[in-house]
Amino acid sequence: MATRSTPDDAGSPSGTVRALLRMIAQHRELAVASQPVDVHGRLVRVAGLVLEVTGLRLPIGSVCLVEQAAGPEGQSIEAEVVGFDDDRLYLMPTGQLLGLSPGALVTPMERPVHSPGLGVDSHPWRRSTDRMRHLPVGPGLLGRVVDASGRPLDRAGPLAEVRSEPIQRRPIDAMEREPVRVPLDTGVRAINAMLTVGRGQRLGLFAGAGVGKSVLLGMLARYTEAEVIVVGLIGERGREVKEFIEDILGEEGLRRSVVVAAPADSPPLLRMQGAAYATAIAEHFREEGRHVLLLMDSLTRYAMAAREVALAIGEPPATKGYPPSVFARLPQLVERAGNGAAGRGSITAIYTVLAEGDDQNDPIADAARSFLDGHFVLSRLLADSGHYPAIDIEQSVSRVMHNVADEGQLALARTAKTLWSRFQRNRDLIAVGAYVAGSDPETDRAIALHPALAAMLQQPMNERCGLAQARDALAAVLGSDEATA
Repeated sequence: MATRSTPDDAGSPSGTVRALLRMIAQHRELAVASQPVDVHGRLVRVAGLVLEVTGLRLPIGSVCLVEQAAGPEGQSIEAEVVGFDDDRLYLMPTGQLLGLSPGALVTPMERPVHSPGLGVDSHPWRRSTDRMRHLPVGPGLLGRVVDASGRPLDRAGPLAEVRSEPIQRRPIDAMEREPVRVPLDTGVRAINAMLTVGRGQRLGLFAGAGVGKSVLLGMLARYTEAEVIVVGLIGERGREVKEFIEDILGEEGLRRSVVVAAPADSPPLLRMQGAAYATAIAEHFREEGRHVLLLMDSLTRYAMAAREVALAIGEPPATKGYPPSVFARLPQLVERAGNGAAGRGSITAIYTVLAEGDDQNDPIADAARSFLDGHFVLSRLLADSGHYPAIDIEQSVSRVMHNVADEGQLALARTAKTLWSRFQRNRDLIAVGAYVAGSDPETDRAIALHPALAAMLQQPMNERCGLAQARDALAAVLGSDEATA
């Protein structure tokens, strides 16, 4: 009696076919696993700012070089993987698309090794499976102005004393962070007296155009007690970069600062990279135990760049044209700042948020307000009346002030804020003479103290006021004897 052949019977025809198919599948798996690092892909489509590439299998965040058919010989365009669909990768460039042609060669970019004394463009390359973007960090960046790719913009020669580190990192675990307990002297009287800041706090500076945002940032950069200042100029006008450095930051401020500039004409991916790079530089100095002040101008331009990237790869818009991923990226960036683990340094971060049309309910402003540790609102009404810095103490708040200021300071700030608010609520009645003196004792006191309080909250940009001086000035205005406490 003949026996039935089984699938595993190698002697049968069906068994031979199955064994052959298994060998082919295993060969393909081994070929993919052992894929050489110099494998190439091909450019098959360009739609707006998105490059579609076939023939490569890379994770999101990998960096590639796209060959140019025209332009300087040997020059290629850097592009980053931002998405994929089956066997196609979606890349966005960090430079101009001029010179690209169908079928252009696309090569995964190896990670550079940054050696002391070498310029960014002359670093040797090494074979590595880590193709995420690494940029130079280190003490050699102090006093320098670089672009979002770590290339010097100040014509002061190549970078020295730097090493290559990834610009995308995970935030410190919430239970390992040191709480905000130490007050930080910003040198600005209105902030020190009414909105005391803590070391490691993340703050938003909400402002429309032309209300003194850049001047206030310059004051914070020059006067804040910090060992290192990192300034990220993201998406702003190109002319403002040099003006901010020379006219507002100044030579003294630049000496302990690192400036990362990604102006408005940069591709959206480069603007986002500039914000991540500035944060990575601040993290590097924090890990060395230093206290860092991170100033980013602006968080709104970062969100706009993220919106351009998300819409370009097909993500649907949600809130006022912003896709959902934008609101996920914002806290991911902000949470990287703050205090480090016990015994480490800190990053006190101030992000400017543009209020379009002075609308404080703009979706980005509203979202930023929810995950920041406080916000300063600059008022156009105050700016138009010549009140600088134009900080609206009614709408502004420091959420950690109760942790870093004593009860006397808190009581002074509450009293001053109450008197200021009472005057503002009755301003129209007072202006037309409809308010009758003696109708309300607190309103009478608010009217009497308003000129002195308004003068105390103003400050010339070339003047510094410490924490103790600010408290004494506020106590003097309120007629309190707590100035000597």
